Amino acid sequence: MRAAAAEGTSGAPGAGSGPAAESSASGAGPPRPERRPARVGWRKLTFLPVGLIAVCLATWLWFEQADLDALSRNALSGGQVSKALWQHIQLTAISTFFVLIIAIPLGILLTRAAFRRATPVAMAFANTGQATPAIGLLALLVIWLGIGRRAALIGMVLYAVLPVLSNTIAGLKANDPTLLEAGRGIGMSPMGVLTRVELPLAVPLILAGVRTALVLNVGTATLAVFGGGGGLGVLITTGITNQRMPVLVLGSVLTVVLALLVDWLASLAELLLRPRGLRA
Repeated sequence: MRAAAAEGTSGAPGAGSGPAAESSASGAGPPRPERRPARVGWRKLTFLPVGLIAVCLATWLWFEQADLDALSRNALSGGQVSKALWQHIQLTAISTFFVLIIAIPLGILLTRAAFRRATPVAMAFANTGQATPAIGLLALLVIWLGIGRRAALIGMVLYAVLPVLSNTIAGLKANDPTLLEAGRGIGMSPMGVLTRVELPLAVPLILAGVRTALVLNVGTATLAVFGGGGGLGVLITTGITNQRMPVLVLGSVLTVVLALLVDWLASLAELLLRPRGLRA
């Protein structure tokens, strides 16, 4: 009877068979959760450069067979295209630099307890700068400061400061208070909590604001020509006023390509500068 009972026990379903038994027999642990793909992946970042190269190649081929008159050749000769492109890049880089050194420290300051009451006033000024039409703001600055690059740069900074400022404030306010208390509990100073806990957690939102400001500055820089700031707007206005389609197409294509390239570089920086624990 003992033998029969042993046989019945060994033959019972679920006792020593099935997936659970195979898993325990093989020594494998519980299944690991699937890793979510990154929001901006390396594959996605390779598509845009290929498209931009194709657009530039198609534009070059079109110019090779285009019939340019003397006025068009004069507008595009003598290194004027490279000069306008370099001026546009300079305007974008300088204005974005000043946006960063103004908006990020101001956003940090406005999230401190002593200055939180000034947040609505600062945000109202930033909203006013972006709500004002760019061409009207530039015209007012030219009247006040005169024609030159300085008026164009100030207008671009005022127009692009809102995304970085608002994202810095939102990113710092979204931090979990328990993490900040944990940092203080292990003896961190307020500056240590800010630099080692608050800012790293707010990096994704801050980078998104910087990316938006960069694209805004590329577009706004085309209006710098009306204030004497140069840039690719020179080609666009020359093509419109003289009704020369090749000049207009070249200025427009270079502006679009530059904006998309800047956005791609910002996406790459967002992927590389994101803290390792937030990349999942």
